[in-house]
Amino acid sequence: MATYIILLGPPGAGKGTQAELISEKLGLVHVSSGDLFRENRKMKTELGQLAQSYMNRGELVPDDVTIAMVKERLSRPDCVKGALLDGFPRTPAQADALATMLGDLSGRVNSVPYISVPSEVLIERLSGRWTCRAEGHVYHSKYNPPKTAGKCDIEGSELYQREDDTPATVENRIRVYFAQTSPLIEYYRQRGLLAEIDGMRPIDQVAVDLLAAIEKSR
Repeated sequence: MATYIILLGPPGAGKGTQAELISEKLGLVHVSSGDLFRENRKMKTELGQLAQSYMNRGELVPDDVTIAMVKERLSRPDCVKGALLDGFPRTPAQADALATMLGDLSGRVNSVPYISVPSEVLIERLSGRWTCRAEGHVYHSKYNPPKTAGKCDIEGSELYQREDDTPATVENRIRVYFAQTSPLIEYYRQRGLLAEIDGMRPIDQVAVDLLAAIEKSR
């Protein structure tokens, strides 16, 4: 039977890094909802154009459009062994739709690892990020500072802080994430699928813990 994993974690928890490691280790396709939206909009698919029409009006893309994109992606041949889902579902309603969708594919959600990191640590991690204007190389004022303050080690160009990395914006992003995701976390906890992982541990140890939790559920 195919394996379907839902990876949860707030901004700054290292979810993107871990998704790459898990995807490679388990041979599962990494399906990111953000990438799906960008792909459909770039290819000007019917779903992409429909999603863009809502965005142009400043409206949220309806669940049925997002669900249709995910269903189309999971039906491709490279997902025959399953997939690692990142960014979907976001709500219990979407989780119900996913359960139905996977049932149609003769599958189910096997595990929902949740990388847990305290809010104050997330704020420190995200608000210290600085980006190279020339090529987008990323630095961190504490964890990965440039050799010369304010300059990229590689390009020598100016480093700047993106608007979504400023402390006020970061705090709001994290607050919104927890407000929106708490019901989903509880949804999967009640179903015995949630596996809470300590995101304060080193990257390689977080990866070991994630893989152990996934293997336990397979």
